[in-house]
Amino acid sequence: MKAETYAGYSGAHLEVIAKAEAAGRAIPPLWPLSSSVAVNPFLGQTEQSLPEVAALLDRVAGTSVTMPRNWYQAKISDGTIADADLTAALAQFPGAATDVAALKVAAEGATAATVALPTVADLAAEVSGIDWPGIVEERFGVWAAGYFDAGQALWQNKPGRRAFDAWRDFASRDLTAEIAGLSGFGSLIANTAARTRTALVDAADALGLSAEASETYFHQLLLGLGGWSQVARYRLWQAELAGGTDLTLVDVLTIRVVWEQALYRHYGSEIEAKWAEVRAAHAAPIAPSQDQLIDAALQAAAEFAGQRELAETLDAQSEPAPEGRPAMQAAFCIDVRSEVFRRALESVDPGIQTLGFAGFFGLTASHQSFASDVEEKRLPVLLNHGVTSHTGTDEAADQMARFSARAKRAWGRFKLAAVSSFAFVEASGPIYVGKLLRDALGMDAAKGPDSQAPVLDESFGLEDRIGAATSILGAMSLTDNFAPLVLLFGHGANVVNNPHASALHCGACGGYTGEVNARLLAGILNDKAVRAGLAENGIMIPEDTLFVGGLHDTTTDDVTIYDADFAGHKHQSHLKTAQDWLASAGKLARTERALRLPRAANGDDISKRSRDWSETRPEWALAGCKAFIAAPRTRTKGKGLAGRAFLHDYDWQKDDSFGVLELILTAPVVVASWISLQYYGSVVAPNVFGAGNKLLHNVTGGIGVVEGNGGALRGGLPWQSVHDGEGYAHDPLRLSVCVEAPAEAITAILEKHPGVRALFDNRWLHLFTLNADGQMDQRYDGDLKWVAFDGATDTAIAA
Repeated sequence: MKAETYAGYSGAHLEVIAKAEAAGRAIPPLWPLSSSVAVNPFLGQTEQSLPEVAALLDRVAGTSVTMPRNWYQAKISDGTIADADLTAALAQFPGAATDVAALKVAAEGATAATVALPTVADLAAEVSGIDWPGIVEERFGVWAAGYFDAGQALWQNKPGRRAFDAWRDFASRDLTAEIAGLSGFGSLIANTAARTRTALVDAADALGLSAEASETYFHQLLLGLGGWSQVARYRLWQAELAGGTDLTLVDVLTIRVVWEQALYRHYGSEIEAKWAEVRAAHAAPIAPSQDQLIDAALQAAAEFAGQRELAETLDAQSEPAPEGRPAMQAAFCIDVRSEVFRRALESVDPGIQTLGFAGFFGLTASHQSFASDVEEKRLPVLLNHGVTSHTGTDEAADQMARFSARAKRAWGRFKLAAVSSFAFVEASGPIYVGKLLRDALGMDAAKGPDSQAPVLDESFGLEDRIGAATSILGAMSLTDNFAPLVLLFGHGANVVNNPHASALHCGACGGYTGEVNARLLAGILNDKAVRAGLAENGIMIPEDTLFVGGLHDTTTDDVTIYDADFAGHKHQSHLKTAQDWLASAGKLARTERALRLPRAANGDDISKRSRDWSETRPEWALAGCKAFIAAPRTRTKGKGLAGRAFLHDYDWQKDDSFGVLELILTAPVVVASWISLQYYGSVVAPNVFGAGNKLLHNVTGGIGVVEGNGGALRGGLPWQSVHDGEGYAHDPLRLSVCVEAPAEAITAILEKHPGVRALFDNRWLHLFTLNADGQMDQRYDGDLKWVAFDGATDTAIAA
């Protein structure tokens, strides 16, 4: 793809182009369904506070970024939000109300209306009675579904073409706009400049846009395209991660601006006065209204209340750690779903020790599964892959599987092809009655992971493996007192008929299941040469310790142990005991999860949900997440965190240079913030940041879903992922990050990483230190300052 230069543009045009690129970065990326991961919808606004973002999104999307007032009022009425929380919130937003009583009165009032500024398409619709916004969305969606197609379409676009070039060919021949009344549309498109940025500034000139007005106007147009602009943002994200760039996002914006240009050319005389007002409004500085300050204060009060509840949970007496050598150690992903299973497993036998670590287990693997050429990036999306692996198998089996897969794809295409689809249904439809019944009765399970062991590429040599093992065990705070059996559990969700299935897998593994990384690490740690190198680095693993990878199914709480990866081991008795413990823990975990899931009378119902093709809520995934805790497990063991906390084992006294702490704050915490804020955005602004109703979803292009027959691609979470049909399954509270480490060490890391600091300074995350008893001790108050924590009442202390 050729990059465009900036030569030949005036200073004013360069400003417009810069505003266009800034608007593009205000859009969150959207990963494809095959490897979907949670994304912070406010990724481009983390340098702003909540009231400022509320004012911005009111202007460009007509949406609120907090809950309706009656949601807060209900919490005030039932005592969840106390006067102390409201007092603390007013200290944070003193302009919201004069006192607590006034803030309570405001909470009883109606939620302020939010209305986005009209686009040219909106104004044209007003004067013509023609649904131009709907036509633009529909025709853009038709083109985008083909252009961005990832293998679903039977007839695919020629790859490698710039988006703007492909759209010009499509739109100049598309008669829909002209039939609807926009005469000359095709000729206008055919005569636009072939150079994207030139077409952009030409359209901006035709619309009379100043640089001051263009940024939020461009942001509005991109948001209006929904997930399509987010797919383009994903392409830019991926390109920049690899050290390059991508112009698809600018192309997409230009397409939308050219539509505005065409409509303005036709209706300009009728809408000019209103359009001038809109341009002036876009050029005005963004300033929160009084209502938005009130809403931000109420949101802060709800979060103070949540932090009080968390503090009370952490104040409870911890269960003692097992003395001496543990009978078994089991490491799980920090995912909140693991907290339930870990607590259940530890209750089965006092000799069991569990640990929490990011689910990719420190191995940034690009993996090729059996009979596949797809490079599965089983690592956090913030990182580039560092190792390559593949599923070990013999060549003959691989070829047979590939032949079978090709035949299946060919048969599928035949069934869907225009010339054969109707005849196929007439002739062969009855044959599928059996399959239909099996699916309806939940008799066909989804495909599980590869049974054969993954193998690291030989280029990752012994020294690399020793270095990786040393770093990973150090980051896990697992450097001594090893059990005879150490289980490393990745996680995934084995569900059927669910386009968003990958979103239930491990976000730290790029939306894939986590057993590949767990099995790879177990192989490294069982290698005698690696253990010799670890010993030289001060980590002594006993000869009788066996590491084994496994998979925790978060939907059913079943576990799989891949002990066959290590033929000839002598741990049969340990493994038998472990299987019994894990089965008991699974039963306890299912019983606890059944209390939250609709229509689940008991733990047995949980197991059936993964096989039910009509089940819209097979599990709650990470709904309810509200805390991230980095501390030794002894600080949280036995405490009722209810599957709402990310748990990362961390012992700061073993972290001499605080390198592990820096890694935790800049990687797992950031990933957790993306998860938390995706749930937050999908609840408070479902029309903008949610995926809509699962019952209406159609998979489009193999990359995302639309509601109904077309239109805007939907990103974020489906409504059924955050609501049980009667009430919310997720309270939209921004994540509280609790770290047992000296405040000075945390401050030094925040100074070094301004992007991470912005998350805390602008309160997209809340930050606390824990004391040696696991109690919340100090609160980060922004601007590198800390205050003593005492419930909702904080006392200033020295920075």
